[in-house]
Amino acid sequence: MMKIYNTRQGIIISRNDQYFLSEEKSWNIFVNRVNLFEVVSNELKQLNADDQLKEVVASDLLAPIDHQEVWASGVTYFRSREARIEESKDAKGGDFYTRVYDAERPELFFKAPAYRTVGPGDEVRIRKDSKWNVPEPELTLFICSAGTIEGYTIGNDMSSRDIEGENPLYLPQAKSYNGAAALGPCLLVPEGPINPDTNISIEIIRDSAIAFSDQISINQMRRKHTDLVDYLFRELDFPFGAFLMTGTGIIPSDDFTLRGGDIVKITIDEIGTLTNTVAI
Repeated sequence: MMKIYNTRQGIIISRNDQYFLSEEKSWNIFVNRVNLFEVVSNELKQLNADDQLKEVVASDLLAPIDHQEVWASGVTYFRSREARIEESKDAKGGDFYTRVYDAERPELFFKAPAYRTVGPGDEVRIRKDSKWNVPEPELTLFICSAGTIEGYTIGNDMSSRDIEGENPLYLPQAKSYNGAAALGPCLLVPEGPINPDTNISIEIIRDSAIAFSDQISINQMRRKHTDLVDYLFRELDFPFGAFLMTGTGIIPSDDFTLRGGDIVKITIDEIGTLTNTVAI
C-alpha cells in the first residue's frame, strides 16, 4: 500500500518508507484515476526517492482535497442508531433512525465543499448557536469520478447533537457549517479493499488530560462500502471524484460536549492520526 500526501510543496507519495515527489501538480488529476494503486506504482518507477520529503510530510500538510465534495453517511453503526434515538426522543423523531438503520436505502447527506473542509493541524469549529457538540470519527472513502473506491482517509464529522435532536429536519444545520469537516492526514491507497478489521480510535484532550477516548472496528458497520457508493452515485456526477464519510460507531455520553481548545485526535490503522483543535 502507499500513502499520498497533499502538501504546499506538491504531491508526495510514501511507499516502503521512501518518499517521492510526483511530477503531477494537480491534486484533482492525480487522485481521480481508476486503479490508482497500479497507476501510481508504475509512475514511481520513474521517480527518485528523496528522504527530505519526510520532513515536508511532518510539517507542511494540507487536507487531501481540492475540488472534491465531501458527503456523509448516517446511522451505519448500532451505536449511532441508539444515540440518534436518544437525542431526538423529546421531538418524537427516534423512529426515523430505527427505520433508516434497517432500510435498504442508506442515509446520505452533503457535508462540505472543499473550501469548508480543514486539514491536519487546522481548527475545527462548533456552532455558536449550539450547546451540545461532538466529533464523529469516520473512515472516509475516496471515490473517483468513475464510481470506484480508490483510497481511504480519516474524517471528522463535527456535529451539533442538540440541533439535530430538536428536529431531524435540522440535520443540514447540525452537520454543515464552516469548519465542520476535517480530512487527513493522507490518502491511503492499498492494492485492494481496506482490512475489515481496521480499528478507529479517538482521544479528546482537555487541559492536558484525556477527557474522552474510545475505539471501534469498522467490521461493526451494518452497510457495505460499495453499497453506500452505489447509492451516492446513482443520480450524481462527481467530475473530480468525491469523499464519503461512512458513519461513526463512537459517540461520547450524553453529558459530554466539546469546548474551545479541546484537541481531537482520530487514528485509523494504516492511515495515521488526524489531529485538530476546536476553535475558541
